[in-house]
Amino acid sequence: MTTGAVRLRSRWTTWVPPVAVLALALAWGRDLAGVAVALVGLCLIGAVLAAVHHAEVVAHRVGEPIGSLVLAVAVTVIEVGLIVTLMAGGGEKASTYARDTVFAAVMITCNGIVGLSLLVGALRNRVAVFNAEGSGGALATVCTLATMTLVVPAFTTGHSGGEFTGDQLAFAAGASLCLYALFVGVQTVRHRDYFLPVSADGAAESDPDAHAPPPGDRETWLSVGLLLVALVAVVGNAKLVSPAIENGVDSAGLPTAVVGVVIALLVLLPETLAAVRAARRNRMQTSLNLAYGSAIASIGLTIPAIALASIWLQGPLVLGEDATHMVLLALTAVVSALTVVPGRATLLQGGVHLVLFAAFVFLSFSP
Repeated sequence: MTTGAVRLRSRWTTWVPPVAVLALALAWGRDLAGVAVALVGLCLIGAVLAAVHHAEVVAHRVGEPIGSLVLAVAVTVIEVGLIVTLMAGGGEKASTYARDTVFAAVMITCNGIVGLSLLVGALRNRVAVFNAEGSGGALATVCTLATMTLVVPAFTTGHSGGEFTGDQLAFAAGASLCLYALFVGVQTVRHRDYFLPVSADGAAESDPDAHAPPPGDRETWLSVGLLLVALVAVVGNAKLVSPAIENGVDSAGLPTAVVGVVIALLVLLPETLAAVRAARRNRMQTSLNLAYGSAIASIGLTIPAIALASIWLQGPLVLGEDATHMVLLALTAVVSALTVVPGRATLLQGGVHLVLFAAFVFLSFSP
């Protein structure tokens, strides 16, 4: 392989966002054939991966736990963009996309990412150690947000079919945003030490970013600019490929909820890799910050954004879950609490979370 090709491949995160925006400009307003959809889909995936990479660069510059917050917000912006674009063109059948995507994000983060990180950390160090105070508070926030926005709508009397009334939706959106802001304040200011990586004896590390030098000003600002470009490309290209995703799900005879699972898996895959890398470096607290922080941002920012978008989006907004998913959510809350409270976990806890994640994926495809 030539030197130029090697250099081009090594700097893919620099040229992929502009290429994805160029593909968006060329394809906008056109009826795309199969090959064109595939190319736009590749640009979409590349833009997602590049966006999270540049968010990681910025996150490393600002340090923990703010770094995990930057990643979570970047992922949530992508998620909201995908949901809104799908809902805008999906009609009546798109009424559950927000619910399905948010619930999938909760299951992926609280069971998939947490379980895989615990498994990797326990395999490498026998026991994965983290801060129970910080992780416990984050988990409580996730459970409260998930119950308030995904369970309560199924039992309200003001509206049928799992929908909030306008006033109820406004309250849920405002409460979600307030809880998210409160969590961010606790994580980054008042109890920042609760969210720092801990050593094997449970003591907080004095220099959590000592594993690698932080990027310079030029690299950081370049990543900020490319992150914005990548986010524009993600939202735009998602709108272009959304009809193909929906048609593929319909053609396969799969439930509509699979669309939400696909969105969440696409958005959270890069963050999963980041959490696993942290677990391999014996930084389990960073992995949990990424997992629970993404779940909190997914609900605390997505629900208000979707509530605002529902003003001009046509069709109902169904948020209430069915009985099967409520059981999975309740079991996830109980198991997660038992995992987090001791501040230490083994292979067993990782395996239990991964089984719960597998059950969610299976039941999504075969309800």
